[in-house]
Amino acid sequence: MFIWDFVMGDVMDQIIDWFYGHLVGFLGDFFAQMGNMGVELFDMTWVQSIVLFFTYLAWILYVVGLVVSCFETGIEYQSGRGSVKDAALNAIKGFMAVSLFTTVPIELYKLSVTLQSSLTAGITGHNSGVGDLANAIIGELGNISDVSSVGSSGVFGGLSTITSPIMALFIIILMGYAVVKVFFANLKRGGILLIQIAVGSLYMFSVPRGYIDGFIQWIKQIIGLCLTTFLQATILTAGLMVVKDNALLGLGLMLSAGEVPRIAGAFGLDTSTKANVMSAVYTAQAAVNTTRTIAQAIPK
Repeated sequence: MFIWDFVMGDVMDQIIDWFYGHLVGFLGDFFAQMGNMGVELFDMTWVQSIVLFFTYLAWILYVVGLVVSCFETGIEYQSGRGSVKDAALNAIKGFMAVSLFTTVPIELYKLSVTLQSSLTAGITGHNSGVGDLANAIIGELGNISDVSSVGSSGVFGGLSTITSPIMALFIIILMGYAVVKVFFANLKRGGILLIQIAVGSLYMFSVPRGYIDGFIQWIKQIIGLCLTTFLQATILTAGLMVVKDNALLGLGLMLSAGEVPRIAGAFGLDTSTKANVMSAVYTAQAAVNTTRTIAQAIPK
């Protein structure tokens, strides 16, 4: 039994060291490839063409909605309930919405990423982002040949008494999980913003008619997406800086960055596209039904 335990212990140590080396190498390569949080997506020509297509679609829906609004105002005016002033205000609101719904979200998203980069540079004291901070930690871990020496290396502050290599691997996996999760979430938000712009064009039929509840919810989703992008990267950066002084507190900050979308959703700033798409479907159905009703009301 002693020989068996000795052999198995030596084999397990080699397996753990092999896994540690490959894990650190993977995280180092991944952090080196981290980009600009998906902002460059909107610099591509084909993406700009898609945005332009939905801009034209929104203008068409706005014109149709404006015509329907004029018919509705005329029909209601005959019974004394119509208001030309409200119809004119709704037309102005629709014109502003259709003119800005593609440019403002993209510029606001770019501004949130730029502000986050500037704030990170101010916090760290030098021009380093999330990828640079994480890669610096992984670089120090890569210089450690033995996983059992991680606790005494000073990379993770407050955990100098680590003697178990499993514990060291667990901390590294948690750190990599937090960074990878936030990075892919931010990378995905560029595509989500493109979907929201596409769905937002469908609201341009309702805005000139005075039905703006769905469009206001769409605006909240845009604000929630940009706010989440800013907060997640900022909290993750703060966690990476705290890791060297207090590893557990830093890991807690890094993991809490993934909870920002859920907390924002609890306050009405939902960053998902599910509610947005369903609201747009209802808007399109209402547009078809309203157009059919007005067409039937016009005398032949």
